[in-house]
Amino acid sequence: MGALHEGHLSLVKKSLDSCNHTVVSIFVNPKQFAPDEDFESYPRDLTQDQSALESLGVDILFLPDNSIIYSDNFSTYVEENALSKGLESISRPHFFKGVLTVVLKLFNIINPESVFFGKKDYQQFRLVEKMVEDLNLDITVVGGETIREKSGLAMSSRNKAFSKQEIQSLEIIYQSLKMAKDRVLLGEKDALIVKNLIKETLLTLSGLKIDYIEITDIKNLSAVETINQSVLISLAVYFKNVRLIDNIEVMV
Repeated sequence: MGALHEGHLSLVKKSLDSCNHTVVSIFVNPKQFAPDEDFESYPRDLTQDQSALESLGVDILFLPDNSIIYSDNFSTYVEENALSKGLESISRPHFFKGVLTVVLKLFNIINPESVFFGKKDYQQFRLVEKMVEDLNLDITVVGGETIREKSGLAMSSRNKAFSKQEIQSLEIIYQSLKMAKDRVLLGEKDALIVKNLIKETLLTLSGLKIDYIEITDIKNLSAVETINQSVLISLAVYFKNVRLIDNIEVMV
């Protein structure tokens, strides 16, 4: 959705390294924002985005406007009814319907052989994989690892709202996830104990509010109470009214 940072550009580089041609689309999708969310204030910097993509050697930058993607009588949407439950959909029940709809439209317009999605938005990444599988799309979905600030904070377009000191303080998010992963690898199987460890760590940062902390099966994204398989530890928090997400994979 633009305001490109090194996380986005790492995905572009993956495409450039493995594909004959690389197309980047930038479209701030109104269908994935609720009326009370930050669509109008969402970061946009098209001049910087174009410069970054040109310097990397991207073949095509696709910049559709809203009328191209959504006609006046638009009424067809894509919904997934398993992996989309829980996690992000609890706070943002409209979100994945909007994401999958626009992603499928972009797939149909561009007709890619491979597509690249970051794992910071892990549920979104898995949902795109599932849509491709369920709808028999001849596309390879490639996941990219989360790219982080020096502090460990996952890169996000919304990080521009923070000062350097705040970005440093927000290292607590990734630190809490790494501590939780270490606890699981040391043998802790009670998901509630692990989640409480994360909660206690996060709340040491004044002004941070927790939206959710969840531990799920890494394949089906269903919540677990006992950790006896590989899991994804996910969280969402608010800081200065900015919503941040992060996760960590734990392979056991």
